[in-house]
Amino acid sequence: MHFGLSEEQQMIVDTTRAFVENELFPHEAEVERTGVLRRELLKELAQKAVAAGLYAANMPEDVGGAGLDTLTWLLYEKELGKANYALHWNCVARPSNILLACTPEQREKYLFPCIRAEKHDCQAMTEPGSGSDLRSMKAFARADGGDYVLNGTKHFISHADVADFAIVWVATGEEDTPRGPKKLITAFLVDKGTPGFTVREGYRNVSHRGYNNMILEFDDCRLPASQILGEVHKGFEVAGKWLGATRLQVASTCLGRAERALGHAISYAAERKQFGQQIGKFQGISFKLADMAMELKAAELLTREAAWKYDQGTVTEADMSMAKLKATEVLAMIADEAIQIHGGMGLMDELPLERIWRDARVERIWEGTSEIQRHIISRELLRPHGA
Repeated sequence: MHFGLSEEQQMIVDTTRAFVENELFPHEAEVERTGVLRRELLKELAQKAVAAGLYAANMPEDVGGAGLDTLTWLLYEKELGKANYALHWNCVARPSNILLACTPEQREKYLFPCIRAEKHDCQAMTEPGSGSDLRSMKAFARADGGDYVLNGTKHFISHADVADFAIVWVATGEEDTPRGPKKLITAFLVDKGTPGFTVREGYRNVSHRGYNNMILEFDDCRLPASQILGEVHKGFEVAGKWLGATRLQVASTCLGRAERALGHAISYAAERKQFGQQIGKFQGISFKLADMAMELKAAELLTREAAWKYDQGTVTEADMSMAKLKATEVLAMIADEAIQIHGGMGLMDELPLERIWRDARVERIWEGTSEIQRHIISRELLRPHGA
């Protein structure tokens, strides 16, 4: 593996970093203070991201994206991750790769408008009674003639308030397995405004102000079979093929925030004086900085290795779980230590540290909890031994 960046990769990093610092950072205070990302601001920044070539950069070139390899895409994600989540996710949107499973007709209606910043998508899997155990979902769609009728509730659905349509996973049947009955899952494309589909306000939470979670309700929501994404009963197969390295994406955005927090801690330790010298010269502070830098480097190397292996076709589930687990836990540690180094000022909203600290908490939960990641890693270790 080559650890240096190519000229093209460095250009993408520099371009993304400049956009984040010049276009997103100036609006962080407003979004954090109000908890709202204004629609007009979203549209303005999205158009600037399109003009800069940064919008939908995760998508292949043949559909209008940047066609980045996985490692380059994650370098881009790291820079975006330094900003407030609502600003970088909604304004520099990365449409779900699962839309690549669309039929030609569906691509015209859903995929291409998302790439052109004309529409936003969201994904709806989680339910009040099912989190990591998606097979336990209760939302169901029954066939009725040539249509399907959806009923059920989804919650914790990120940016559904911004989205024009939802990619919704529901049970459509059941099969017998050696471990008992197992639900068959199908993915549907559901437009806002479809009768029987309601989006309502979700829960107030500590992380990611302006980036809202919503509750989706389906009450005899009738959809034609043409709204199925992929095949009936093959929802998980579609997700497995097209969703891609979402755990690595989470890891990379965490790396960006951790790097930003560490930068603030280093600057403060070099400038702040107590007892006649810079506080960075005190062992209690200098050792913190050393540990923060070391842990960040370890998390970044794990993530870069997984990205490289992903492009080589050799990545394992454990590789991606290790990267996600390490990066999310390192972010929590660095955010906490950066605040400790700053003392009381670290908790004030004049600095981004208290925001980074708050936002870090959810990273160990979504896209698979830390416990799920440890389960995946240990399972891969034990499987060759028949355990």
